[in-house]
Amino acid sequence: MASFSNFLENALLNRIFNGATLTLPSTLYIGLFTAAPTDAGGGTEVSGNNYARLAVPADTTNFPTSTSGSVQNALTLTFAIPSGNWGTVTHIGIFDAATAGNLLVWGALGSPRVITSSADVRLNQNQLTITLD
Repeated sequence: MASFSNFLENALLNRIFNGATLTLPSTLYIGLFTAAPTDAGGGTEVSGNNYARLAVPADTTNFPTSTSGSVQNALTLTFAIPSGNWGTVTHIGIFDAATAGNLLVWGALGSPRVITSSADVRLNQNQLTITLD
């Protein structure tokens, strides 16, 4: 299950009900966490050992058009190979920037995963699902 951040919820509400400008990112940045963020942000994002958020273009090649209130990744999303341990990854976050930026969406992994040096870190096709209801 995914949660929208306070930032994104407020931006969408202000766009819909106040006509405020909403600039959508052309690239999304997927981050990994060892401690959960919240709708307000925070959490403990992985750092060091060749970790970087994964840049994914926000387009229909990567995320096909939603017709059922949810969207999934159409392609396998692969992170850089760790040069050391990243710890136990428990959550994922989607940001609007490669570093810092605004958390847009976050959620728990189905199963926590211990990421060690040289691990293959990926989200397989249709493994990442964002749902609105």
